[in-house]
Amino acid sequence: MRYFTNVHDLGDLKSALAEAFEIKKDRYKYETLGKHKTCLLIFFNNSLRTRLSTQKAARNLGMDVIVLDVNQGAWKLETERGVIMDGDKSEHLLEAIPVMASYCDIIGVRSFAHFENREDDYTEKILNQFIKYSGKSVFSMEAATGHPLQAFADLITIEEYKKKDRPKVVLTWAPHPRALPQAVPNSFADWMNEADVDFVITHPEGYELDPKFVRGAKVEYNQMKAFEGADFIYAKNWACPGVTHPADYGKILSKDMSWTVDAAHMAVTNNAFFMHCLPVRRNMIVTDEVIEAPTSLVIPEAANREISATVVLKRMLEGLE
Repeated sequence: MRYFTNVHDLGDLKSALAEAFEIKKDRYKYETLGKHKTCLLIFFNNSLRTRLSTQKAARNLGMDVIVLDVNQGAWKLETERGVIMDGDKSEHLLEAIPVMASYCDIIGVRSFAHFENREDDYTEKILNQFIKYSGKSVFSMEAATGHPLQAFADLITIEEYKKKDRPKVVLTWAPHPRALPQAVPNSFADWMNEADVDFVITHPEGYELDPKFVRGAKVEYNQMKAFEGADFIYAKNWACPGVTHPADYGKILSKDMSWTVDAAHMAVTNNAFFMHCLPVRRNMIVTDEVIEAPTSLVIPEAANREISATVVLKRMLEGLE
């Protein structure tokens, strides 16, 4: 596997899940695979779970790890062509990328949406420059429109905890004080559409996700109706994706607190498990009562980030041979 940016890059999901559970039994089974190989992790944005889990995964495989925080200790990077660089940006990404690539074998990139230009975000301008100009294997640690390592960990978690062969999984929008990217919900939809689940998306009108991620999933605007009989509730906020009204891209259209996942919402489910990628705004996204309940999977879900990253890096290392 040369690149990892979406569900299709991983191939057969049953095979990938089997590999994940094999690795979970023995995280160091393939620790010689990455000997004398270096993984460069580049962060344009803050991180806790992604940083820790991906470093741990690389070391599980015997790799050396270099971590670069672009906004702390590195030259400020220009990303646009044709710009007269007479401001505070000292280096262009097109020189920085091949330089960084010369020190490693595999590159992980984390870069969020800027909400300045929908086309730039949805064409994954930053991530694709690394793919095009590095000459190395590249994987996404979250990009403008996707977070595949998180979605893979989510699928592993659902597979671990499901009580029936085809569970009902609901992705629900919830309120948040800030405008957040669509990366997590996009990838969650991307992966659930390929998994053996009954998948439903619920959100207020105006928050429609891009059709390439929604595909054939059912969209229900009545949140309580969507929750009925659900086995897993995945809560996440996202700003307006600008699908129906491009001018609203990145805007907060609602802070309706009736969408907060609380005990009343969970009562209409099939004793559903609660999921969230973290960090979470308590009592906006979800109440204390729900996130602290025995059915909350936010910690096992976060722990599975190590497993999803180990599988991905293992396959990328095998692709180097």
